[in-house]
Amino acid sequence: MGEKGAVKNHLHNNQVFDHPIGFDDDGRLKRTGTVWTASAHIITAVIGSGVLSLAWATAQLGWIAGPAVIFLFSFVTYYTSTLLAACYRCDDPVNGKRNYTYMEAVRANLGAFEVKICGWVQYLNLFGVAIGYTIASSISMMAIKRSNCFHASRGKNPCHMNSNPYMIGFGIAEIIFSQIPDFDQLWWLSIVAAVMSFTYSTIGLGLGIAKVAENGKIRGSLTGISVGTVTQTQKIWRSFQALGDMAFAYSYSLILIEIQDTLKAPPSESKTMSKATLLSVGVTTLFYMLCGCMGYAAFGDLSPGNLLTGFGFYNPFWLLDIANAAIVIHLVGAYQVYCQPLFAFIEKSAAKRFPDSEFITKDIKIPIPGFRPYNLNLFRLVWRTIFVMLTTLISMLLPFFNDIVGLLGAIGFWPLTVYFPVEMYISQNKIAKWSTRWLCLQILSIACLIITIAAAAGSIAGVILDLKSYMPFSTAY
Repeated sequence: MGEKGAVKNHLHNNQVFDHPIGFDDDGRLKRTGTVWTASAHIITAVIGSGVLSLAWATAQLGWIAGPAVIFLFSFVTYYTSTLLAACYRCDDPVNGKRNYTYMEAVRANLGAFEVKICGWVQYLNLFGVAIGYTIASSISMMAIKRSNCFHASRGKNPCHMNSNPYMIGFGIAEIIFSQIPDFDQLWWLSIVAAVMSFTYSTIGLGLGIAKVAENGKIRGSLTGISVGTVTQTQKIWRSFQALGDMAFAYSYSLILIEIQDTLKAPPSESKTMSKATLLSVGVTTLFYMLCGCMGYAAFGDLSPGNLLTGFGFYNPFWLLDIANAAIVIHLVGAYQVYCQPLFAFIEKSAAKRFPDSEFITKDIKIPIPGFRPYNLNLFRLVWRTIFVMLTTLISMLLPFFNDIVGLLGAIGFWPLTVYFPVEMYISQNKIAKWSTRWLCLQILSIACLIITIAAAAGSIAGVILDLKSYMPFSTAY
């Protein structure tokens, strides 16, 4: 999922410049996007590290509920995305004023208070993603080290290791990258991210299929993990948490409006976008069903929390190493892309509040032979470094990939995917209160709120259960 920001900037930077006369109604260069480019951007943005926990989530729910829930989330995501697409232009779907970002759409349709709430949810989500990515990449780095150690000792050495050095290494890399100006606007970043996420997702799927063939039978049961393997209470909490993991796999509504802003008209952008959403959600859901179900069929009740690093696959170990290296490369870039809006927000707010402070506003030019001089801003240096250190520290205190992913999915799902699109749609189309349409939309919103609360509760319960058997800073795998 981490390509979202890369996609976003790739979209803004790549509006084609070969129409000197061609401008759109808002004075920007003529947009050239089509159903295909929009679908490609959505698919690249969605298929990311969310795939890795799907086999585990399917295992909690079983063969009936697992695929049914994935399908349910895909339907809700598709439906609310079409509502959101209708809010790209204010008032009139063909000539109305455009909104360039999700926040602008909220501001135009709902008002200042909602914008504040939306901002908080969004930034909290981005902060959480930074923690989730630190954990995931350290697990993948360790998996490479472990699989090589395991291979070298021919399986005799259990190869226990501590995750902290890897998290600290990831943190140091992110501190360096966070100081590169406009890092998230490098055009090749979204291409690299897309290639990497397809690489590891496809390897995970392929290994799942190979494992099923090797077992000669499909594992798993209709109702999911059996009570006995886990207690009754654990089963309930884990099922709730699985909902959060699946919601996380579909969280991309934040970038939909940015993608829509690249589409050419006529036909109206909202029509094109609805087609693109249907196509991309269809492809993604098929892929998720395959990854989740194949992983579950391969491992049954023992499906690992993170498909590629659960030690289910010892051989071919080089293939696992490629997949895990792809995850690390993807997440290093994705971390920056996700954090850029948060960095920009804090830096803008600080400059607004203390306009005369040299510490915040002054750029020191550092000459680099052969390149343009580097602008060093002391506030940026200090604040971004503290931010990365904080996310790394929290990751070391709570290194539970599944729980964190479930919590993030839960926090982001209802407000950003359901509540705001539904409210904006009602406000823009002036749907009367208590009319059938209004009631149906509110019922959808409340049902999703209940799912979000259950998923958040399950993930928090998961963190609490994990903390009981865990000493801070001493995780060994």
